[in-house]
Amino acid sequence: MVDSRDENVTWLTQEAYDRLKAEFEHLSGPGRVDIAKKIEAAREEGDLKENGGYHAAKEEQGKMEARIAQLRQLLDLARVGEAPRMEGVVGPGMTVTIRFDGDDEVTFLLASREESGAPIDVYSPRSPLGAAINGKKIGERATYTLPNGRQNTVEILEAVPYIGN
Repeated sequence: MVDSRDENVTWLTQEAYDRLKAEFEHLSGPGRVDIAKKIEAAREEGDLKENGGYHAAKEEQGKMEARIAQLRQLLDLARVGEAPRMEGVVGPGMTVTIRFDGDDEVTFLLASREESGAPIDVYSPRSPLGAAINGKKIGERATYTLPNGRQNTVEILEAVPYIGN
């Protein structure tokens, strides 16, 4: 059995999985053919050192190959469905409300960034905040490091399964 807090697992809805799989299949099939044609057409224009179209097509190809690799890894590690959830315990697929030390409260969905179609903010379980609060219970506090190196502490106020719109 896969633990819902396994850091290598990305939980996706069937819709998100299907959308990402379709993108992967397009990029790794017709997308590669299209970019190869662009490169070949630009190559036929002559001197490659000063050929802007050629360099742009090669850069586009590099970005596309990086996205293909990213999608392949994501799809290989994805689990379709809902992560096992317990009300009151923070984990993927939960709507979480936290309070920062400055009394500001924030509510968000803890889920993969690929679930970006959610009508509320989505925080990744792999983000510094997401990793710090994952597995915490209501009333517990968690400290994480901000990008600027400072520490921030939050208190878990609520953790309930996300039910969508």
